[in-house]
Amino acid sequence: MVVKSNSNGADAPNSGSSELNSNESVKSDPVDPTPTEEDEELDSTLRPTEWDEYVGQEKVKENIKVIVKAAKKRGDPHLEHLLLYGGSGLGKTTLSHLIAEEMGANIKVTAGPSIERPGDLASILTNLEEGDVLFLDECHRINKMAEEVMYPAMEDFKLHLVLGRGPMAETKEIDLPKFTLVGATTRLALISAPLRNRFGATFRLGFYSQEEMEDIIRRSADILEVEIEEEAVVKIAERSRFTPRVANRLLKRVRDFAQVKGEGKIEADIAEKALTFLEIDEEGLEPGDRRILKAVVDKFDGGPVGLKTLAAATSEQERTILNIYEPYLIQRGFIERTNRGRIATEKSYEHLDEVDIDNRKLL
Repeated sequence: MVVKSNSNGADAPNSGSSELNSNESVKSDPVDPTPTEEDEELDSTLRPTEWDEYVGQEKVKENIKVIVKAAKKRGDPHLEHLLLYGGSGLGKTTLSHLIAEEMGANIKVTAGPSIERPGDLASILTNLEEGDVLFLDECHRINKMAEEVMYPAMEDFKLHLVLGRGPMAETKEIDLPKFTLVGATTRLALISAPLRNRFGATFRLGFYSQEEMEDIIRRSADILEVEIEEEAVVKIAERSRFTPRVANRLLKRVRDFAQVKGEGKIEADIAEKALTFLEIDEEGLEPGDRRILKAVVDKFDGGPVGLKTLAAATSEQERTILNIYEPYLIQRGFIERTNRGRIATEKSYEHLDEVDIDNRKLL
C-alpha cells in the first residue's frame, strides 16, 4: 500500500558560495529533468516495482539491498536512515519506493519546501505507523526550525514539542513509531552537518550509461505498448542526457510524433525527425545549451565567465543554468568550471561549428 502526502517542489539552487532565490521558476522543456505534473503521472506508470526491473546504479542498488536484507534478518521493522543525492530524474524516488516494497511497508512522500513550520513535520511524523518509510524529497530545503525537531525523531524516535510561550512554556515528549527516513537532495552541500550526520548511509546517484538508457527505453516502450525500432531506441538514448526521466519524456514525445506523422510505429527516421523538430541535437543539447556555449565562446572568448554574467548574457536564470544545463555540459566535456568561472573546451568549438554547418545546409 502506498500513501502519499504533499507534492514534490522545485529543486533549490546553489551557486557554490550562496543559495539563490528559491522563488525563481524553472522553465519546462524536453530535456529539463525537473519533474512536472505530467511527469509524475508518467513516472508512476513506468516506475519499477522490483529490484530486477531497476536498471543502472548497480553499486547503490546492491548496497541498499544488503542493508534491507540485514534488517530483515535481524527482525528490525525499520532501516537506518538513508540519504540519496544526485541530479533530478536519476531514480531517487524510485529507490525509496523499492525500499518500502522490499520491507513490506507503507511509504509516505513529502518535500522539504512543504514543511514550513515544526507543526507541519509533527503532523507527518505522528501519522506514521510502525515500520513506515518516510521519503523526504529536497531535504536541503526543510525549514531550519522544523529540522531541529527532526533530530530527536531520527535518533530516538521521539518528538519534542514546546507548548506555550514565555514562563508558561513547557516541553511535551511524544513517542513515535520506528520509521525509516529516506532523504533525497540535489544539493548535498546545502544540508546542514547535524542533519547529514544523522543518516546511517549516504549514496550518490550518477548519470546512466548509453546501454542502460537503451534498456530503460525498451522497457518503457513495452509498458506503453509502443512498437519501436532498435535504431530509434539508440537515437532517443543518445539524446536523453543519460537521465531516465528525460528519456521517458522524449519517448512519449516521439510516440506522439509517430502517431501523427507516421503509422504509430517509432521508426528510425520518425525518431530523427521528431528529435530534430524538438531541436535536440546528436549530443543531447537543446537550444538553451547551445545558447550558453555560444555566449561563452563568442561573447567571452571562451571564458572564464562568472555565473551571474553568463545568466545576464543568455537571459537565463542562474538556477536554470546550475540545475539543468551546467551538470550535463560539464559531464559531456563541453565546459569546465574553475575558480575564475566557466571555460569552454575544444569540444564546444567543434560542436558549434558542426551545428553552424548543419544549419547552413538546412538553409
